[in-house]
Amino acid sequence: MKATGTSSAAKGLKKAVGVEAASSTDGKDELKKGDVEKALVDVSTHEKANDSLGIIDNAIKTVSGQRSDLGAIQNRLEHTIKNLDNAAENTQAAESRIRDTDMAKEMSKFTKDNILTQAAQAMLAQANQLPQQVLQLLR
Repeated sequence: MKATGTSSAAKGLKKAVGVEAASSTDGKDELKKGDVEKALVDVSTHEKANDSLGIIDNAIKTVSGQRSDLGAIQNRLEHTIKNLDNAAENTQAAESRIRDTDMAKEMSKFTKDNILTQAAQAMLAQANQLPQQVLQLLR
């Protein structure tokens, strides 16, 4: 990108461009308040405007690199969240299967106990009928 010329309105026009940049101990760049590198952008002449474009290009590259790094971190976090959601769902499904198995076991035990109770009641009823029949014969 090159400046094609300057107008009379652009004479003496200077703008400050701020780029935050710092290096951490692990070698990765970090954005920190206070560690600001500022460059003056001067577009008063054709040469200074071209130099300013280089400064602006470097600032854009720095910002793009930081956005790329943040995007990668965001993608990893989203992936981790999805994995944790999947693990939680699998845990709930396993717990449900265990509870269903326990419920089936308890239902079969209840049914067995119910049948035994009914059989005992039927035997008692028959046992009580025999003395009553003997008493009727004696009358």
